Amino acid sequence: MKKRLLLVAALAMVSTCIFGCGASDSQKGNSDKTYKVGIVQYVDDASLNQIQDAIQTELDGKGKELGVTFDYEDYTFNGQADQSTLNQIMADLVADEVDIIIPIATPTAVVAQAATEENQIPVVFAAVSDPEAAGLVKSMDAPGANITGVSDALNTEAILKLIVAADSDVKKLGLLYDKSQDSSKNPVKEAKEFCEKNGIEVVEKTGTTNDEISLAADALAAANVDAVFTPTDNTVMTAELAIYEKFTKAKIPHYCGADSFALNGAFCGYGVNYEELGTQTAQMAIEVLTENKKPGEMAVKTLDNGIATVNTETAEAIGLEYSAFKDLCEELKETKTAKEFE
Repeated sequence: MKKRLLLVAALAMVSTCIFGCGASDSQKGNSDKTYKVGIVQYVDDASLNQIQDAIQTELDGKGKELGVTFDYEDYTFNGQADQSTLNQIMADLVADEVDIIIPIATPTAVVAQAATEENQIPVVFAAVSDPEAAGLVKSMDAPGANITGVSDALNTEAILKLIVAADSDVKKLGLLYDKSQDSSKNPVKEAKEFCEKNGIEVVEKTGTTNDEISLAADALAAANVDAVFTPTDNTVMTAELAIYEKFTKAKIPHYCGADSFALNGAFCGYGVNYEELGTQTAQMAIEVLTENKKPGEMAVKTLDNGIATVNTETAEAIGLEYSAFKDLCEELKETKTAKEFE
C-alpha cells in the first residue's frame, strides 16, 4: 500500500512538471523570436531623425520586456528624398522578407504601400499628414488592406491664429512650400481660406529643391510679407538652416508645422510631439508583430496638436513678443538654433 501511494505521488509530480512546463512555455509566447523590421526615412532632417530615434528606442525597450528581438539594424535606410532610391530600398526589404515596414513621411509610405500590394507585408507609417488624401487608407477608422500608422495632421487654423496674436496688423502672408509634397496641399488650402476670410493678402512661393526654396525665401523677403507660413513640409525642413537667416535679417517671422523648424532657426514651430509620434508608431508595429493584429483593422492614430516651440534667438533678433501664445496652445516651449535635437 505504501509503495502504491509513493507511485501515485511520483506520477502526480511528473504530471505537475509536464503541465507546469507547458504553461511556462505558453506564457513565453513569442519569446526568443526575432522580427525583421524595415525602417525607411524619407530624408535626413531633424523631425524625421527624431521620429526614427524614438521608434528604435521603443523597439529596443519593448524587445527586452517581451524577450524578443526587433532587428532593425540591418534594415534601416534613408531615401534621401529620391524616388528611385526609395523604390530600390522597398524592393530590397521585400526580397529580405522583412516582417514589417515602417515608412517615415508621406512619400515613403506611398512607395511602401505600392511595394507591398501583392505580398501584403504589414506597413505601419509614421508622420503622414493626410493618409486619406494620399490614398493610403480607405478611412482613418478602418484603413483596410495591410496598412495603418500615426498621422501628424496639422491644425492650420491654430497656427494662423498665433500669427495674428503676435501681430494683429498682419496684412500680407507668405506661403512657402513644396507643391509636390502631399502633406502641404491641404494646409495651404486652409491657409488661403483663412486669409480670405480675414482680409489678408497671400504671396505664394514654392520650390522642390534647396536652391529653389532659397530663391523663394528671397522672393518673399523682397515682397515685404509680414510673416511666412510653411506646413509640415520636408523640402523646406531640409532647407531651414540655410534660409532662416534670410527671414531673420528681414525681420519676418517664419511659422512652421513642426518644432524642428524652430530648432533649425525658424521663429515658431507648431504641431505634434514627434518623439511621442515615433513611440506610438513603434507600439503599433509591435502589436502587429507580437499580437497578430491586422493593420487594416487598426484605426490610424492622431496626436493632439497644440505645442508651440519658439526659437528665442530668432525672436530676439526680429523683436517679436510671443507671450500671448501661452493662451492659444496646450504648451509653449523655447529652443535655440541647432542642427539636431539633443
